[in-house]
Amino acid sequence: MQYDPIKRRLGRVINKSVSIRKLFYRLLDLLLLRSWHIRLELRKWIFPAKPVILDAGSGFGQYTYSMSKLFPDALIKAVDVKEEQILDCNKFFLKMKLNDRVIFEKADLTNYIEPEQFDLVLSVDVMEHIEEDVKVFKNFYASMKDKGMLLISTPSDQGGSDSHNHNPDKVSGFIDEHVRDGDNIQEIKNKLNRVGFNEVYARYQYGKPGSIDWRLSMKYPIKMLGVSKIFFVLLPFYYLVVFPISALLNWVDTKIEHVKGIGLIVTAYK
Repeated sequence: MQYDPIKRRLGRVINKSVSIRKLFYRLLDLLLLRSWHIRLELRKWIFPAKPVILDAGSGFGQYTYSMSKLFPDALIKAVDVKEEQILDCNKFFLKMKLNDRVIFEKADLTNYIEPEQFDLVLSVDVMEHIEEDVKVFKNFYASMKDKGMLLISTPSDQGGSDSHNHNPDKVSGFIDEHVRDGDNIQEIKNKLNRVGFNEVYARYQYGKPGSIDWRLSMKYPIKMLGVSKIFFVLLPFYYLVVFPISALLNWVDTKIEHVKGIGLIVTAYK
């Protein structure tokens, strides 16, 4: 399935007003299990005064917005390859009067380096779209200050891309824009070690409860939206039923140490 057309439709909806975009961000925080795990890691981060943060692959800007609230003294740069999302996010953050410390810019992560600028680099659901992942890891390392933290959320190779194509040269599954069928937990740790990170930790997310939640809260609704625009009207009613179940599954997934899972949370320190 091609996810980008659905994201463009969502973009048109959430751009209708500041209130709708804020509500959209809040719903993503509650529904997306990766948001729960990212918040857990960010709250554990021992950050310096006035941290400088890079949101690498910012998308709709929901993680940038969340970090602007969690770290009110932070300076945040958010970059993405999609110009329309950069423009939309800058307009929203200007209206929110956060543009004095948050800026969005168009950038390709395979070429993006700002030497020793960032205390934290966040990359959520990005690396599975980039073939040259080691090159990006090198760029992250070069762009970070000493003792800086890299935080990554990405699908694992245990079904994270929901691929049903057995051709190793082409991923074809739930999200066709993925370039690999998830990351192996040891391989991604080895890649980060090789580019210079001296402390690397990785754990599974989306274990059994999270996997069920992902189907309920993401896979099935997105499939419906891919079939017809009419499901945009029906979606609020669907989530009224699903949300309590989804929230419980998300909470349970964050409380369990998973021996396997369809997602990975990776932290690495320079």
